Amino acid sequence: MSESVDCRVLLVEDDRELASMVADFLAPHGFAVAIERRGDLAVERMRSEPHDAVILDVNLPEMDGFTVCRTMRSCFQGPILILTARGDEVDEVVGLEVGADDYLAKPVRPRVLLARLRAHLRKAVVQNGDTSANRISVGELLIDAGRRVVELAGQEVNLTSAEFELLWLLAEKVGQVVSRNEIYKKIHGIPYDGLDRSIDLRISRIRKKLGDDPVNPQRIKVVRSIGYMLSEAR
Repeated sequence: MSESVDCRVLLVEDDRELASMVADFLAPHGFAVAIERRGDLAVERMRSEPHDAVILDVNLPEMDGFTVCRTMRSCFQGPILILTARGDEVDEVVGLEVGADDYLAKPVRPRVLLARLRAHLRKAVVQNGDTSANRISVGELLIDAGRRVVELAGQEVNLTSAEFELLWLLAEKVGQVVSRNEIYKKIHGIPYDGLDRSIDLRISRIRKKLGDDPVNPQRIKVVRSIGYMLSEAR
């Protein structure tokens, strides 16, 4: 993402000092940051003003971040990054399920936040381009990058943006093992730290939506200590 071009980011954070610190850090890197401190007002602002991305806290006045994320998804398809002190795995799963593209636990290193934000914005630019020819079929599974649609035996499968990106990444190398590090670098823009389980959680959610047996998966297989593979057999 070029630093000379402003991208409009809505930062939803009720901690004034933290919000100012994040905004001040992002500004020199080409981001115009608008700050909103209440969840309900953030939703109203998103509906009335154009933004390219959202950075969203969970513990907010009037409307919590999960509800904000779910509500925003009805009118906003850009990246939503949840930034929160709640590092519980259950909260991370909820965040991904309601449509967040990323989930970062506080305190987050500013450059990590910047790298992930840029990575999601780059993907958003590619998605808005001409991808009408990008269709991959694997047995009964159809993945259409142009329409952002996944179908299984003719029935549409409702995936979040983050889940779609991960499935598409595996589909591009169907029948080949894709390492966790490669997946993590392409999705987050930084090397895998060996601790973050967001990729594993997304794989679990995708399997469930595709009806893949979690004990003996046939569509998305794990290669122990290496990564994942979309099988050609189904």
